[in-house]
Amino acid sequence: MPAPHVSNANDPLERERAHLSSSRAALRAMRADVEALDIKDVTANWVNAAVLERQIEDRITALADLAHTPLFFGRLDYAHAPGADQAEGAEGERFYIGRRHVHDADGDPMVIDWRAPVSQPFYRASKKEPLDVRMRRRFGYTGGDLTAYEDEDLTDTAAADQASKLLQAEIERPRVGPMRDIVATIQPEQDEIVRAGIGGTVCVQGAPGTGKTAVGLHRVAYLLYAHRERLARTGTLVIGPNRSFLHYIEQVLPALGELNVAQATVDDLVAHVEVRGTDSSAAARIKGDARMAEVLRRAVRSGVAMPRESVVVVRGSRRWRVPAYEIEEIVRELLDRDIRYGAAREALPQRIAHAVLVLMERAGEAPDDRVQDAVARNAAVKAAVKEVWPAVDPAKLVLRLLSDAEFLAEHAEGVLSAEEQAEILWAKPARGVKSAKWSAADAVLIDEAADLVARTPSLGHVVLDEAQDLSPMQYRAVGRRCTTGSATILGDLAQGTTPWATSSWEEALTHLGKPEAAVEELTQGFRVPREVIAYASRLLPAIAPGLAEATSVREAAGDFSVRPVAAGELDAAVVAACRESLEREGSTGLIAADARIAALGALLAEAGLPHLAPGEETTAEARLTLVPASLAKGLEYDYVVLDEPAAVVAGEPDERTGLRRLYVALTRAVSGLTVLHAEALPGQLG
Repeated sequence: MPAPHVSNANDPLERERAHLSSSRAALRAMRADVEALDIKDVTANWVNAAVLERQIEDRITALADLAHTPLFFGRLDYAHAPGADQAEGAEGERFYIGRRHVHDADGDPMVIDWRAPVSQPFYRASKKEPLDVRMRRRFGYTGGDLTAYEDEDLTDTAAADQASKLLQAEIERPRVGPMRDIVATIQPEQDEIVRAGIGGTVCVQGAPGTGKTAVGLHRVAYLLYAHRERLARTGTLVIGPNRSFLHYIEQVLPALGELNVAQATVDDLVAHVEVRGTDSSAAARIKGDARMAEVLRRAVRSGVAMPRESVVVVRGSRRWRVPAYEIEEIVRELLDRDIRYGAAREALPQRIAHAVLVLMERAGEAPDDRVQDAVARNAAVKAAVKEVWPAVDPAKLVLRLLSDAEFLAEHAEGVLSAEEQAEILWAKPARGVKSAKWSAADAVLIDEAADLVARTPSLGHVVLDEAQDLSPMQYRAVGRRCTTGSATILGDLAQGTTPWATSSWEEALTHLGKPEAAVEELTQGFRVPREVIAYASRLLPAIAPGLAEATSVREAAGDFSVRPVAAGELDAAVVAACRESLEREGSTGLIAADARIAALGALLAEAGLPHLAPGEETTAEARLTLVPASLAKGLEYDYVVLDEPAAVVAGEPDERTGLRRLYVALTRAVSGLTVLHAEALPGQLG
């Protein structure tokens, strides 16, 4: 590619700035070319035109030049020309690594997409294994301006590896606004997960601050790059724990040029009915148990009855009789095949019609497929199917299970104890599906029943974040969405805060239908300060004794303090701590037990401190977010003020769940944590 004009050719920084300027100009030209496309005479009909127009609009959006987002963040200088076993570099040639591909007017690359094979050594090369890279350069930015660079000579194997100051600065950069991508800071162990093939499912056990969510999202971006056509047909879905979390991460993929990835919660996936009720902890645990799948399977098939009479089909002047015993054989065969209820019901009239055609052929007639279809639609055949294999409405079936003690006992015999059955039965049966006060766990049961009736469509790839909190039945609901595809499962067993939280990934992956998935563990944190993660890790023996303690590579010590206050002075101390943290650059999260949120909201308003709800984007005027402990999972703030740890623990139904909730709250801080307490701290914290 032609060398850009620079005012001072001897200044490397000026040359890099000139390349940045030229690359931005090339990106604008690429976008202008797309905007200038005329599709009037290239489509056969209005449907094709609409599809193509949408694709062009998406392409224009993907080519937007984001002023404060660096177009490239690194450079690779390869040592040798390409050969049979060489990397895609040429002697003296260099590649700029960025968030998207940019080429000049001749089609020559000015910036290489970070997902391309030639970019991989940027993340993997080392002095021990240079991967044919002679020099790696990292760039530092202030806003959108290139202000620094840092070179690493990978040919000097005698020199010791040194930590990159620019890389460290990028990791520790204050966080304002929603979650951002980490393409400039991906570590080798993270890159291995990101670039894992689409054929298998990967489960990532990640301690706080290890970047597991970012790794999962970048894996989606990589798979869309490597298998775009396949995933365009089958679809991709990111599943998060709640709407606040999804809002927090929603800008990561668009920043990488990926605009067509759906996001949802598990509740969104199973929204067959309106959820207006709640379950006791015990009832929710039973309804979420995998044994409920067998109860539902029995209940769905319970309506099938053996025929009592023959089926007589009248065609013209002839009467064709299929005896009851022959229909019973067909029904039993369909039951033994254990295919979905709805598919079997659709097959039954065709099987009966086939039996009629056999009679016709024996009588010398020569019926064809049209005759078989006509017989299958015959009133007598329809009546027999309705009696033998009645239609099932999943919601009505679950309604009956939860309302009718005898019906539940019949199908839960040997599966649920009498006490468990009594726990999930509604005290006051609902009159109908619409008037029922369904719980979130009930909706999952309906989804299971719906899949027993008709197959749930499968996607090409599903990312499930904060997976440790799902019940076995919820895992099954997610697994149904990727039966023919792969998945990326993200979570931390130590952060499981539901009564049914999984105890092992092997168990969870079995319920998901992916028992063969590889489990990768990330224990090296990049954002949580060492002192903070060490303090929170005091809880691990009580909440997840099998997990390794997380470490942090952050060089900055961060701010960490635990401050006891006198009874009655907690509110004033909270306000003071929030003011103190807001004097620094970055975001602040005030995390408290859910029961304290309303009072703290009024307190902040009275103090003149504007605050946001979780998931809302911070601005220069509003950098303080008031966070209920139940919604803190997955979120990060530069500074966290934690209100009364004992109240966070007491807000949960049992101590272990409460301590896990506290562990989550303690590990949301990126730069500093202030813990305020008037009550005694939990003993596990020492």
